[in-house]
Amino acid sequence: MSAAPLALYRRSLGNFRDTMSIVKRRFAVRSARYPRILWSVWLIAWVLLTVAAFLRLDAGAGEMRGEWPPGFVRFTDFFTQFGLGGWYLIPAALCLVIANLTDWRGLSRQGRMLVYNWTCFAFLVLCAVGLSGLAVNLLKYGIGRARPLYFDSFGVLSLHPFAMDARFAGFPSGHATTMGAVFGILLLLFPRRWYIALAVTACIASTRVFVGAHYPSDTVAGFGLGLAFAALSGLVFARLGFIFGQTGSKLPVRKRTFRLGPFRAPRSRMSMAGPVEAGGIGADRTQTP
Repeated sequence: MSAAPLALYRRSLGNFRDTMSIVKRRFAVRSARYPRILWSVWLIAWVLLTVAAFLRLDAGAGEMRGEWPPGFVRFTDFFTQFGLGGWYLIPAALCLVIANLTDWRGLSRQGRMLVYNWTCFAFLVLCAVGLSGLAVNLLKYGIGRARPLYFDSFGVLSLHPFAMDARFAGFPSGHATTMGAVFGILLLLFPRRWYIALAVTACIASTRVFVGAHYPSDTVAGFGLGLAFAALSGLVFARLGFIFGQTGSKLPVRKRTFRLGPFRAPRSRMSMAGPVEAGGIGADRTQTP
């Protein structure tokens, strides 16, 4: 192996080890103090909304499959593509690869902060979108609900557990789960603009009904699932001091030092989670809890 690839490999390995050691240390020294969120209330609301959609909307959606105007279907079919997880997971993974290969010691203080913030943001996207995607696929194939394609044959509710066939993997919707996770991330980062994020992501999730791929209850269930994973990811990140700060009674609050664009470096060498030194993806060497 020549000198350049060997040096790149060592840098990558060193950055990875630094990151893992920082995460482990923070889990060890930071107490698991999570805000008191009434999860049971949100769970009940999610279930009730899903059941309401099933009782009031699913049959009508099944009957309307293939009856929507062709132009409207083409319109929704274009926007439904933005519910694919790849739009979010691939850029996030590439961002982490670039950060892992970066020589952090060669960056300016401002450059380190910028790359550090992008790295943490990419981790958040991978956790929220990626983990919710894994969960929804396990549920989809485990439950095995027939899609609207078979409404005339099986009716609105036909379960084929572990059929391992995409035609029987309707509940919950994977696209809607991705949109729920995206909404959750935007809600955490830009809480004052939550209504805009909700309108956009909910509309994209609803396109799954108009293209005939899912029932409304599939999309409601998936959206809630993705939102839950985003919220849980944010809580864990707040505990570790990445992007968010811990609060006592509500969702995590974004730190002022978190910016994805150029900004004036602060006088003190403080990152989102503590002092930033040259060395790795999360290269703070302190033991600050």
